[in-house]
Amino acid sequence: MRKKAVPVGIEDFKELIQDEYYYADKTLLIDEMLMNKSKVTLFTRPRRFGKTLNMSMLKYFFDVKDKEENKKLFENLKIHNSEYMSEQGKYPVIFVSLKDLKEDTWEECLESVKDIMYKIFNEYNFLREKLNVVEKRQFDKIWEITGNERNFKTSLLDLSNYLNKYYGEKVIILIDEYDAPIINAFDKGYYNEAINFFQTFYSSALKTNNSLKYGILTGITRIIKEGIFSGLNNLKVDTILNKKYSEYFGLLESEVIEMLDYFGMKYKIEEVKEWYNGYLFGESEVYNPWSIVNYIDNGEIKAYWANVSGNTLLENMLDNAGEGVYDDLKQFTDGESIEKYISDGTTIKSLLSNDDEIWQLLLYSGYLTKAKNQDKESDSNIYNLKIPNKEIRKYFGNMFLNRFFGTEVKTNILIKALENGDIKKFEKTLGEIMINMLSHFDLDKEMEKIYQVFMIGLVGFLMGKYEIISNDESGYGRYDLAMIPIKSNEKAYLMEFKISKTKKRMEERAQKALKQIDEKKYDTKLKARGIKNILKIGVAFYGKEVKVVFK
Repeated sequence: MRKKAVPVGIEDFKELIQDEYYYADKTLLIDEMLMNKSKVTLFTRPRRFGKTLNMSMLKYFFDVKDKEENKKLFENLKIHNSEYMSEQGKYPVIFVSLKDLKEDTWEECLESVKDIMYKIFNEYNFLREKLNVVEKRQFDKIWEITGNERNFKTSLLDLSNYLNKYYGEKVIILIDEYDAPIINAFDKGYYNEAINFFQTFYSSALKTNNSLKYGILTGITRIIKEGIFSGLNNLKVDTILNKKYSEYFGLLESEVIEMLDYFGMKYKIEEVKEWYNGYLFGESEVYNPWSIVNYIDNGEIKAYWANVSGNTLLENMLDNAGEGVYDDLKQFTDGESIEKYISDGTTIKSLLSNDDEIWQLLLYSGYLTKAKNQDKESDSNIYNLKIPNKEIRKYFGNMFLNRFFGTEVKTNILIKALENGDIKKFEKTLGEIMINMLSHFDLDKEMEKIYQVFMIGLVGFLMGKYEIISNDESGYGRYDLAMIPIKSNEKAYLMEFKISKTKKRMEERAQKALKQIDEKKYDTKLKARGIKNILKIGVAFYGKEVKVVFK
């Protein structure tokens, strides 16, 4: 029997089934949704966790167009034996994807929206035969792209009315990545114009629409206070914190084992788990599907998801974040979990410009997850959070390297110089890295932040070779940085940092840092672990200059 193909980047359900790609069956999502009968449902999940594929599946299941042909897609799937199979091919469906709205200005964004709606109206141009003169005129404003902004604001509502009139059935509206244009608008500086448009675009179709059967939206964030959903009493919001629907986005461990077994890669399960598991959606342990599929396709354990998930906004936010955020990020990259308040709903403005709410964005975007050891009260919004896996830890390290250190090449030179005992080169390269960092940070006001960035960068770069520990108690105090080799017979590095108030005193401050390592016996823990080869390094900073001494 011919083996099924690995479904890398396949988001169209019909293509996936007809072209015989491997599919982890999620069709009982349909069963559960029809059982719950929520008028409007919003699913928030990280990017590339199966949202678009599930929306495509819903489209092919419900759509009255090509009913019999589409029915064949579900023949060998779980939903086929459900009592709800009778709902297949029963309703007109409007499917709108907004995930690619990444324009730089509102004018460009509006033109892209017009293009999206024109294509959808063009698909339904046969509706015109049943429209009256006024309705035809309105339809043509969208179809011919001659309408103004106001016409396009209500185009979803209008099209659902036309479909209801034609088929005599209420309409299902699917909106994929509803928050993408709003987040992008905030980042690009046209937030007010975007909110003004999308409030009406969404609410007119989902609130006061007598032609609506069900509305289903996906996105990353839960921005319920923008006014988009105000007055919508029948909205059900399902986030990664909810138990309901938790198994339908991402891959369960049983599905991953079955998939690895099918492709002859089951023997790698422990390493796969370390890198791509760790997400807790509701009470379901979930693997990152994008990373699993790419790993099976390439046969190599490495970061796949974090490198393609669109991180510009997050990186810009971290540029402006306070010292406390960097301190917490360092704890996260060290493998610790931290309690954070996650609100029930927010505004994009608050979410993207408030240090306290950055954790909400990181959680919903897939960079953090709930820890298993939750002491959370049922009515509390305090959650114990952690980095889910090695892939995300490496992402943070690499992102900080490239953004703040200059380049990964520079960091490689730094570490090689250290390992080769070339302290002059180490000093010179560290100075160049500091110059790059100080283009982002103020040395006098943000030294602690610079220090944390340095640590996070090293964690990502040296993962698998060294354990990076900072501010840990050993001997009679706490050392600044230890690079501990995974193999105890290799060299370890202990570093202590000092700030010098004058250039003249840099040598003196570096020597004092080095002396402190010996006086306070910072090497006690390393020796207890059987590590004998330890290089001790004192570092002094003055402005953009660095002085290094060692023994």
